[in-house]
Amino acid sequence: MCGIIGAVSERDIVPLLLDGLRQLEYRGYDSAGLAVASAEADGLRRLRARGKVAKLVAMQEQTPLSGTTGIAHTRWATHGKPSARNAHPHVSGDKVAIVHNGIIENYEPLRRELLDSGVVLDTDTDSELIAHLVAGEMQQECAMLEAVFNVSAKLDGAYAMVVAGPQEPDKLVVVRVGSPLVIGCGKGESFVASDVLALNDVAEEFIILAEGDIAQVSSAGVQVYSLSQGLDFPLERERVRIESHQQLKDKGRHDTFMHKEIHEQPEAVHRALEARVSKNRVLAPAFGVATEEVLGRVRNVFIVAAGSSHHCGLIAKYWIEELAGVSCQVEIASEFRYRKAVVLPGTLFVAVSQSGETADTLAALRASRRLGFLASLAICNVPTSTLVRESDMTYLMHAGPEFSVASTKAITCSLVGLLLLTLLIGRHRGLHEVVETEVVKALACLDDVIRESLALEPQIEDLAARFFDRHNAFFLGRGAQYPVALEAALKLKEISYVHAEGYPAGELKHGPLALVDEGMPVIAVAPKDDLIEKLQSNLREVHARGGQLIVFAGPDTEFAAHEDVHIITMPRMHELLVPIVYSVPLQLLAYHVARQKGRDVDQPRNLAKAVTVE
Repeated sequence: MCGIIGAVSERDIVPLLLDGLRQLEYRGYDSAGLAVASAEADGLRRLRARGKVAKLVAMQEQTPLSGTTGIAHTRWATHGKPSARNAHPHVSGDKVAIVHNGIIENYEPLRRELLDSGVVLDTDTDSELIAHLVAGEMQQECAMLEAVFNVSAKLDGAYAMVVAGPQEPDKLVVVRVGSPLVIGCGKGESFVASDVLALNDVAEEFIILAEGDIAQVSSAGVQVYSLSQGLDFPLERERVRIESHQQLKDKGRHDTFMHKEIHEQPEAVHRALEARVSKNRVLAPAFGVATEEVLGRVRNVFIVAAGSSHHCGLIAKYWIEELAGVSCQVEIASEFRYRKAVVLPGTLFVAVSQSGETADTLAALRASRRLGFLASLAICNVPTSTLVRESDMTYLMHAGPEFSVASTKAITCSLVGLLLLTLLIGRHRGLHEVVETEVVKALACLDDVIRESLALEPQIEDLAARFFDRHNAFFLGRGAQYPVALEAALKLKEISYVHAEGYPAGELKHGPLALVDEGMPVIAVAPKDDLIEKLQSNLREVHARGGQLIVFAGPDTEFAAHEDVHIITMPRMHELLVPIVYSVPLQLLAYHVARQKGRDVDQPRNLAKAVTVE
């Protein structure tokens, strides 16, 4: 699963396919390939290579292909190791070629069915099965569109696929189920891609396929149908123009990259979930080929990270121990690498890093190999990073580029990945299916809940003015909200240079309360949960000593606004999503404090995006 591009035209589309693959390289991949279909005797031809697109380009120069209909793909291995043999496109003889993103969940029974029928499989992938299934349908005198429709009914999981074949050399058939696809419309030609960026300079308008859409694409136009309604009912899909889709490094309407990236979080978490959940269940192979085998043996989890990623790990500890019922230890990478750790049998090593190049986290990963961990898992935003390459399993955040030094959307996407991991481990440890379904349903609404929290920005900007002449602040939380307080304090100090500390609220009376006075803003993370009454008592202690309270409260939490008590009422959400969602307005608070103080929020002093030295 990674990048898809396809084209139908009256011109040679091979250069276009190769250029599209180059545009998709930022996503990371381990192999690449392309295929062209024509009505000639050798009507289905392809090139595949392990490694970079440049290697595929070199093969094309040595053995040129040309054609007016074709598909191409960059692959990130889920089923089968990285190799030219397992690279897309996959074929069934000389009849069908396909490219596919996603995971076919019922891969094993389909594979057995094909082997029993005498089909010879050439790869280790789940994707190849689709090609053989489509070819089998076409042998029954089905047109390609009907064949793909019939095959889709047999597939469980998440997938986006594009099908081509010499029997209908002027057409492509595409399906979107749980993984994105877009159709680009040009003059006398049509295109498909997993990302608009692949269609730079070739498409004027776009059709964003909806979930469950199946479409037939030709140079003459596009016909869209729904898998649920059938092929007798063509649909109208709006054509849209997408401005500045070439400009990854464009602030758009935002003054800074950090502000833009904070507001990109709804789309980022949506991408983080794509092709990883289906039918209210988590798809296990989303973390790698060995996921099921490894997670079934997990008895402990050991998370190592630095900075904001460390705070994500601390939040995940609450989830893993509560839902999965296994012990979880979280350590700062720079500390872990220099001490003698005791590793219990069945312990999964999890490294969390936005960049995948953080020196201490990489050193910790390498040390883990000597210490007897069960396996390693990287949760990372950069597919080509060292951390990803050196880990046994991988969860790619798909947060998109972060140009601001202070991480925002990578935090929310890390937390999504850690919550999905929790559910997968829990599945092997007796977590009831009803609970998994409930959490996945809640995650499906996460982007909308984050949008609601972003709508609180005007209130937060007003509150930020209260920090203008302040030099210190406390952030308080209890339970899983304590790490949220730690992260909020880190954000404030790294971009505004205001000294801030995050504390578990119950610790106030053990020393920090001595610092509270009329000049000390105290920010509380206060959803209505089992600890809310305890937190309210802690906040009364702050108020009694003159502290200025800012409370991010759940909709049913009872807090009375006062001259020195300011309430931000958060949207309603599932309790497990609170640490993810509440982090967003706290990012906005830090952002607006920094802006009002005249700080450079994108490049704060003394800091870099990836800490590649100790």
